[in-house]
Amino acid sequence: MTAVLSPTQAPTGLLGAPEKPGPARRGPMAYQDLLARFPPRPVAASWPGMARSRAQVLDIGRSALSGLKDPNWAGKRRRGFYALIDWLEGQPGGSWQERWLSSGADAAGEEWPALPAAWLGRQGKFSKGHLGLLAGALVMLVGADIVRPTLAWLLTGGKSRKLTSNMARARDAEGFESLRLACEGDPGISPDAEAHIAFRCAVIAAAKGGRLADITVGDVLEVLDAETGLRGYAPDGQATFKALQAIGVLGPAVPTLRELRNTGQLSVEEIVDRYPVASRPMRDLFVGYLKERQPAVDYATLLTLGYALVRCFWTDLEAHNPGISTLRLPAEVASAWKQRLRTKKVATPTPSAEVSAERLSYLNTLATVRAFYLDLAEWALDDPARWGPWVAPSPVRRDELSRRKELRRRKARMDARTRERLPVLAQLARATDQWRKDSAALLAAGRQASPGDLFGPADQVLVRAGRRYAAPGSVWAQLPAGGEPRLLNREEEHAFWAWAVIEVLRFTAIRVEELLELSHYSLVKYQLPTTGELVPLLQVAPSKTDAERLLVVSPELADVLSEVVCRVRRPDGAVPLVRAWDYHEHIWLPPSPLLFQRRLGAVDQELGIGFVHKLLDEASTRSGLVGQNGRPLHCSPHDFRRMFITDAILNGLPPHIAQVIAGHHDLKVTMGYKAVYPEEALQAHLAFLARRRALRPSEEYRTPTQEEWQAFFGHFERRKVSVGTCGRTFETPCIHEHACVRCALLWPDPTQRERLIDIRDNIVARISEARREGWLGEVEGLEVSLAGAEDKLGQIESTAASLLENVPVVGAAL
Repeated sequence: MTAVLSPTQAPTGLLGAPEKPGPARRGPMAYQDLLARFPPRPVAASWPGMARSRAQVLDIGRSALSGLKDPNWAGKRRRGFYALIDWLEGQPGGSWQERWLSSGADAAGEEWPALPAAWLGRQGKFSKGHLGLLAGALVMLVGADIVRPTLAWLLTGGKSRKLTSNMARARDAEGFESLRLACEGDPGISPDAEAHIAFRCAVIAAAKGGRLADITVGDVLEVLDAETGLRGYAPDGQATFKALQAIGVLGPAVPTLRELRNTGQLSVEEIVDRYPVASRPMRDLFVGYLKERQPAVDYATLLTLGYALVRCFWTDLEAHNPGISTLRLPAEVASAWKQRLRTKKVATPTPSAEVSAERLSYLNTLATVRAFYLDLAEWALDDPARWGPWVAPSPVRRDELSRRKELRRRKARMDARTRERLPVLAQLARATDQWRKDSAALLAAGRQASPGDLFGPADQVLVRAGRRYAAPGSVWAQLPAGGEPRLLNREEEHAFWAWAVIEVLRFTAIRVEELLELSHYSLVKYQLPTTGELVPLLQVAPSKTDAERLLVVSPELADVLSEVVCRVRRPDGAVPLVRAWDYHEHIWLPPSPLLFQRRLGAVDQELGIGFVHKLLDEASTRSGLVGQNGRPLHCSPHDFRRMFITDAILNGLPPHIAQVIAGHHDLKVTMGYKAVYPEEALQAHLAFLARRRALRPSEEYRTPTQEEWQAFFGHFERRKVSVGTCGRTFETPCIHEHACVRCALLWPDPTQRERLIDIRDNIVARISEARREGWLGEVEGLEVSLAGAEDKLGQIESTAASLLENVPVVGAAL
């Protein structure tokens, strides 16, 4: 196990940055990084050719020039060769290589002819023709292994055509001929690419000595790295690797250049060191924690844990609390961290303006941090010496992880996306299919046209453009008025694969990683035991749920898969074997005849997830679909999965069958994918009302007569009284014989408050009179009326008080 320093064990010198942080690799490795794994051959300090005498070197030159048919040209070349030998012989050094380096010609690069030209000028022998003759003479010396210039000089000062031909003639004619045949036999290698491959091999042989069979992986990587330094960008050396492997130079066990550059999974130390942790003990703690979790999780989860704990949690704390080195966080520090984590800055169309938006992964990060604290506390019970010093109260409480609201909001967002995209799915499919057909027709017309000819439909007339370094079969075109050249092959390829991706996703509801892993082996047949009918099936490899499933291939899906197979097949009928890159696990999969593959340059590659997203965005943009917000409506691969399940269940497919098709373990997950439409709820409600009406007497639903309508409206008109409105039910008599003040069904009118006060005062006066006259029976009835009047006034007062409470006080803020 990895040792973890406790807070009390931390040396003072370890509170800075890690001593040797791992590389923060996010993409393919640079050629320079690969040289540590595949070192090139060292440059030899001496070799037999560099120590040859002047006479031996002159004999080599005369022998090389003896084959020239033009005696005048042979004489000029001979004089140039002699002049170069005379100049080199005057330089300090005991060998031809030492003289070459001490002369400064190697450091001068492509300007090196100026040095011997100046020497000839001082002797009065220089002419402009000497420059070319000197360059040809030096190439002869390189081919004869008399001098070995550096890679930088060979890539800049050496003439590619002359160097390649001289190296092939003088050093390894058989090797260069095998290389030429291998390049010509590969349709993905153009003549220009073939020349560049031969030039690289000539440069390696000239700088390191030997023949093509002596070239190593490190030699190729070294020359590619040197080209990167000269060009400013990394050249694509896949064709060079493939050509050398084809002639058996690099060996059968050497992987492709793409596999070398994508080395696979990062170590736990590299995952943590991607983020600058100032405290070395904390860095070691995270490394130890992730190593403990590593056996039980997949690689994608391990990356997520490292990002959440190191990047989102600890480095943020260090940035806002310099010097922090303990997990025991004060309440204000933990609260401030959670507040920063809750939101993120989002760019706006205005470059200088930013807005804050809620971070969708907020609860996931909180759960990861809480699990981290709880794991340390649990592990401390088994190993207190190692984990005990780090145990601290979790800054995340259990009640902060309530996901009910977040799950509902996510469900609402996903349902809104589905409801917006499902109605236009057919339109997207038709537009993409038309794009595919138009692109194929335009490419076919372009292939028939010659450079400078017009072609294409009336609404899209293009002119065929010629390009010097175009790959074989590529068709470049542009508008007659000029503009950016278009590669019609690329447009047709994007259109086809966008159509294939959309059709397969909308007919199968498979995940995008399952789509990219479909192979020729995925197409199987099943014979029904009862009728003997053959049913085509699509076998989906295990992915998220680690369980494979079989899907019935519909006629529409069969047409699409047939088009895909026909496209990727070689002329011999076989589907190329491709090693795919597992996007989640960061490993190379075994070679397989993948259906979704394409040729990039000289190699066949699988379609990547990023390329699929790019295709869907391009298809959505070309279809012209616009969302409710007025912006282009884009679809992700997972949107097709939700749309398939929603459409299938709405059209009567049982949910448990949809669960099997989607590959879900839980039916609740499948139903969560199904979007609820408002019209679906309305239809269900109307059906409920229809069933309820069927149970009630039919005469209750007859059409009212004119007299019944007049009686109904007249009832409401007759409910108005002097102090308010009577609230009795339709067609019911007055139970108080129109003594409205006493009735509880009277709704007093606040505007009639003064009238009610007059009525109350009148009742009080009548009670006094009745008591004075001895009318005790009258007193009892009047007291009931008085209580009713007081009650109605109380209702008016309470209504007015509640209204005053809701009225804002304008001067309160003053």
